Amino acid sequence: MTGKVTRENCRLVLGLEIHLHLRTDRKMFCGCSADVWDKESNSITCPVCLGLPGALPVPNEDAVKKTQLLGLALGCELNKNSRFDRKHYFYPDLPKGYQISQYKQPLCLGGSVKLDSGFIADIERIHLEEDVAKSFHEKNRTLLDFNKSGMPLVEIVTKPVFTDVKDAVDFCKKIQQMVRFLDIGDVDMEKGQMRLEANISLRTKEMEDKNELSTYKVEVKNINSFRFMEKAVLAEIDRQLEIFENGEVPIQENRGFDEIRGKTVPQRTKEDAKDYRYFPEPDVPPMVFSDEYIEELKKQIPELPHEIKERLVKDYGIRMSDATTLLDVMGVSFVEKFEKTVSKGGDAKKVVNALINRTETHEMSEDEIILFVSDVKDSIGEEELSEIVQKIIDSYPKAVEDYKGGKENSLQFILGQVMRETKGKADHGITLQIIKEKFCLLSSFVSENPFFPFVLLDTKDIICLTD
Repeated sequence: MTGKVTRENCRLVLGLEIHLHLRTDRKMFCGCSADVWDKESNSITCPVCLGLPGALPVPNEDAVKKTQLLGLALGCELNKNSRFDRKHYFYPDLPKGYQISQYKQPLCLGGSVKLDSGFIADIERIHLEEDVAKSFHEKNRTLLDFNKSGMPLVEIVTKPVFTDVKDAVDFCKKIQQMVRFLDIGDVDMEKGQMRLEANISLRTKEMEDKNELSTYKVEVKNINSFRFMEKAVLAEIDRQLEIFENGEVPIQENRGFDEIRGKTVPQRTKEDAKDYRYFPEPDVPPMVFSDEYIEELKKQIPELPHEIKERLVKDYGIRMSDATTLLDVMGVSFVEKFEKTVSKGGDAKKVVNALINRTETHEMSEDEIILFVSDVKDSIGEEELSEIVQKIIDSYPKAVEDYKGGKENSLQFILGQVMRETKGKADHGITLQIIKEKFCLLSSFVSENPFFPFVLLDTKDIICLTD
């Protein structure tokens, strides 16, 4: 490793593996129902998903198609020739000693996602595989439920491009949104339908300049919430820094995140690709996709979230922050309600402000919203609004302390108080921006930790990178 890793000169290198269950009628390689959630343990199984000798897999065409649709929506190139491979490893949840997955010729290659911060997250590949059984670890034994075994599982693998954990979390949220937008999966994280895994390492500034990666990586597996994702990465960064400070180098291994202790814990040493002894799955023929098939798939891709938001800004003159709130927070139905109302003569800026800030408009018809916004006085000016925000912040100093401590919901708390004070007349987007600016200014220090989300400029202004 070029140069010594210290807290002052290190940089985070983070790559993601995101596992998603697809919504299909049957499992990936057998005829068992894919409706396995909240069912009696081991009640939805067959010789194929139990890995019994002589059982032959038959691929789920619907799962293949939905994986390809996701790939196209994320800007991937579809492989015209794709195949399944056997991935060998030995673990109780995989009774046949291998998993049917993809390696040499995955369904999708490349792709990228533009995040709200402007960062471009590059995708390495998207492939399809079968899920394994669910393990229940007790004191002296491990219990297995094979209902989940064989479920269609999409794996999205990014390049190791993330240097800010907040960008990584934002990427995961975008993926969840896209899957739901395409209506190809529920991605309920509480049910394990979306699982996050972070490959974490550190490198020096000298290595970054030379485009060198570390000789190791630690994979934190099976993270089941966005909040835990951020906590797990930051905890692992601290652990690795401590190891480097002791003059050692972290070993390559798989770890889990103990949310109670707030630390990552060892699971097993991490394999390289060669250790899995990949070879083509002999029981599943290679897949060949024609140009006509791919073009037909492309026609099935709807207008995507980022395209909708860009169109709303361009066609209606509303702010991107309002377009984002309308779509990402409130949902497609409110976008449709907004456009129908404007098409009937409603003022776009007043309509979007009413939909976002006044809950009573949610049950109104388009004509009722037009009458409503015509009776509402213009929004409060920014100067007056800034004074009101400051007054509210002064009244709730704990909110600032909570924000410094990483509790971003304090923003929403102050926003709610301002909306109450102004009786809903304050512009939602402008108010939120003023609150963020004041919170950042009140956090008038810069951490020595290179992963701290604030950058102090030469002027009095502070840019909050968490926006």
